[in-house]
Amino acid sequence: MNGIGGEAPALVYSAKHRKVLALSGQGPAPARATASFFHDQGIDLIPGDGFLPATVPASFDLWITFLMKFGTMSLTQVLSPAIRLADQGFPVYPTLARAIQVHAKRLIDWPTTARVFLPDGRPPVIGQRLTQKDLAKTLRRLAQAEKRSGGSRLESLGAARELFYSGNLAKQIVKFTSENSIRDASGMPHSGLLDVKDLSDFHTSIERSISVQYKGLEVHKCGPWSQGPVFLQQLRLLEGYGLHHLGHNSADYIHLLTEASKLAFADREKHYADPLFTHVPLHRLLSKRYAAECRKLIKRRKASMKLPAPTRSPKAPVSRSDFRGDTTHLDVADSQGNMVSVTPSGGWFWASPIIEGLGFPLGTRGQMFSLDESHPNCIAPHKRPRTTLSPTLVTQRGFPYMAFGTPGGDQQDQWTLQFFLNFVDFGMNLQSAIDAPTFHHSHFPSSFHPREAEPGTLYLEGRIAPSVRRELKRRGHRVVVQGDWVNGRVTAVRFDRIHAVIEAAASSRDQTPYAIGQ
Repeated sequence: MNGIGGEAPALVYSAKHRKVLALSGQGPAPARATASFFHDQGIDLIPGDGFLPATVPASFDLWITFLMKFGTMSLTQVLSPAIRLADQGFPVYPTLARAIQVHAKRLIDWPTTARVFLPDGRPPVIGQRLTQKDLAKTLRRLAQAEKRSGGSRLESLGAARELFYSGNLAKQIVKFTSENSIRDASGMPHSGLLDVKDLSDFHTSIERSISVQYKGLEVHKCGPWSQGPVFLQQLRLLEGYGLHHLGHNSADYIHLLTEASKLAFADREKHYADPLFTHVPLHRLLSKRYAAECRKLIKRRKASMKLPAPTRSPKAPVSRSDFRGDTTHLDVADSQGNMVSVTPSGGWFWASPIIEGLGFPLGTRGQMFSLDESHPNCIAPHKRPRTTLSPTLVTQRGFPYMAFGTPGGDQQDQWTLQFFLNFVDFGMNLQSAIDAPTFHHSHFPSSFHPREAEPGTLYLEGRIAPSVRRELKRRGHRVVVQGDWVNGRVTAVRFDRIHAVIEAAASSRDQTPYAIGQ
C-alpha cells in the first residue's frame, strides 16, 4: 500500500517545541514536467501508472527529517525490522494476496516486479512466504552509509540521505526509468522524466499547520498542497448546525454532511494547489463569514447535482466493493507528550515497475496534476501535486489531544470527519466512533486517473437503516449500498490527561489496521 518510492505527508506535535508542524513529505514534479510536454505527446490527462506520473520520491527524506529533528534512534535501528521482513519474508495476508491476483496480468509484463510478486510465475497463496531480497539490500546500503560516515548523528543521517538522493541509488533510479519505456494508461509507451538533479534538489519542507477551532479543540491539517483544508472547511460549515439534534446517521444528518462536503470539495477543485506556486485564499475559505454564505446554498430536502466543470462522468455509479488498494496511515503518541499523524502512500507495486536492483517502484502522484494551464493545480517543474493524503492532529489548550487518519484517497476527509464528529458531537469512545457505519459521496472529480465524477452518487455501508436509504433517494441522492464493513480504515490515538492514559483504536475493516501499545 506504500513504499520507499512514494510520499508521506505528516503532522507532528513536538513536546520539545510545543507546537504542531506539518512536514510536506510530498515530492515535486521533475524539471522536465510541463503541460506543454504532455500536450506535445498528445496527452490531455496524466496517466495514473507507469513512469510519467512519477514525482520525486519523498518518503525516505521525510523519515530522515523526522530522525534529524525529533528522533532518538539511529537510521539503522529504525530500518532493522524492515530489513528483516524484506530479507526473511513474511506470510502473504488476504488483502495482499487479493491485490496480487487482481493485478497479475499486468505484473507479468514487468519482469522486475514479477520476480517478486509472481514467484513461480503465479500469484502467491495466503500464508506463502514473500521475500524482497533487493529491497533488503537497498535498506542495508542506506544503513551502512550511516554507519560508515563516522561523523555526528546528523552527519551520519545526511550520508544516508545523500546516497539515496545524490549517490548511486539516485543514479540507478534515473537510469532505469529513463532507459526503459512502458505502456501506461495513455495507451502509449513512455520513459520517465526524473533526473538526478531533481532528486538532489529535494528536501522535505517543514511548515506551519493549517487549523480551525471546533468546540474547544484546535484541529490541524497540512496546507492546500494536500486536500486537508477540506476537513476544516466542512467543520466551519457544520458548526452552524446542531448535529446532535439531527440524530446519528439519520437521513437529515447524512444529507447535511454530504451537501456540506460537496461545497468544500468544490473549493478544493477550484482553489487548492501548491501555495509556493499559486495564491490559495485559505483565509477566506476558512472564515466564518464564508461558511455562513455557503450554508445558504444547502437545500435541506434536495440533493445538489451541480458539478465543478469540466468533469468526466461515467454513465452509472460504479461498485466500490471490489479490491481497493491505495494508502496506509499511522498515528503514534508517547509518554513524553509527542504525537505524530502520517499518511504514507505511493510506490504501489501494481502502478509502476520495480526498479532493477533496488526492489521498489516509484510513485504515481503526478496523476493528480491538471494539464489545464489556467488551473491552479496545473503541472509545473518543481511543483507539488495536490495530494489526497490527509493526516489530522488535534490539540486542546495548546497540548496534544488526538491524532487520526485513514487510507482512502478522495474519501479520507469524509470518513475521518464522521469519526471525529462521532467522538466530539455524539460522545462515542474511539473504537465506537471508528466502528460506526460510514458513508461518502463521489460527486466531485476523482483525483485519480481517469478523473471521473459521479454526480449525486452517495455510497452507504449496509448497516445504515433501509428507511434512511429510502429517504435519501427521495431527496435525489443516487444511493449505492455496499457491504456492512467496507469503507474507512481509520486509526486514532488520544491523550486522556484526566486519567493519564494514552488510548488507541483501529478499524476492523479489511482486517489490516491494528492498535498496539507498550
